Amino acid sequence: MFRFLIPAIVFSTFVSAANAACNTYGTITTCDDGTTYTKVGNTTIGSNSKTGSTWSQTQIGNTTYGTDKDGNSWYHTKTDSGGYGMDSDGDFFNYLD
Repeated sequence: MFRFLIPAIVFSTFVSAANAACNTYGTITTCDDGTTYTKVGNTTIGSNSKTGSTWSQTQIGNTTYGTDKDGNSWYHTKTDSGGYGMDSDGDFFNYLD
């Protein structure tokens, strides 16, 4: 019986984290997993009180610029035929829709 109980507990933990309940008050969204998002104009700033991490992203036209929880920058530009950018590891990418 314990063989089946442990995977069920692990699965329910991941499902709960992935489906956090959130409430929005004006420009601030808070979630029961500790995450808070604040939107100011075209910029969204996120933080997590449980992990201490913060991140942000700003959209200007078809390009979104961001900083991940480790302070690494990234960007993504959407075009009519796909998109391109650089991920937070510094690797460039492009794709076609």
